Amino acid sequence: MRPHLLGIDDGPFDRHRDADVPLVGVMMEGPDLVEGVAITRFPVDGFGVTDVLASWITSQRWHATLQGVVLGGITLAGLAVVDVQELAERLTRPVFVVTRHDTRTSTLADALRSAGFLERLPLLERTPPARRLRDGLFLAAAGTDAVRARRLILAACGKANLPEALRVAHLVASALVRG
Repeated sequence: MRPHLLGIDDGPFDRHRDADVPLVGVMMEGPDLVEGVAITRFPVDGFGVTDVLASWITSQRWHATLQGVVLGGITLAGLAVVDVQELAERLTRPVFVVTRHDTRTSTLADALRSAGFLERLPLLERTPPARRLRDGLFLAAAGTDAVRARRLILAACGKANLPEALRVAHLVASALVRG
């Protein structure tokens, strides 16, 4: 199986200096074929990231072949929280959150409270629980069952423990900022 997955990551930023952050999407077939790259920007700690992602992804020419979206966490551009369930519903595609650590120990709720983003706390409760996929890899999935999620994500891993689409998106986003 060679899944068509879109990995999305944000570039590094300085929250005291930068007004917005590059968001990079890399569409890959399997772990070794890049089919498309898209770039947009989003305000640091901005509101409405789920709406922006849904519009941005559906506007891409390769949207029809997309089998899922892979995020490296539920936040982008600082504390912009993605509503993973809503994004999956709007795209009619699964959305996967892949992390290297168990998210049950996350301090995200504390960070949102500290920043005064109390209205974003319910999004944390809507996020599907992450399950250990293998050593150093945890997966939460919306819009599909656990068996299909596992199959798609593992088929998209290559060089690293992460799906290649997400790894390449991270590399491109970092290069945009750091050169």
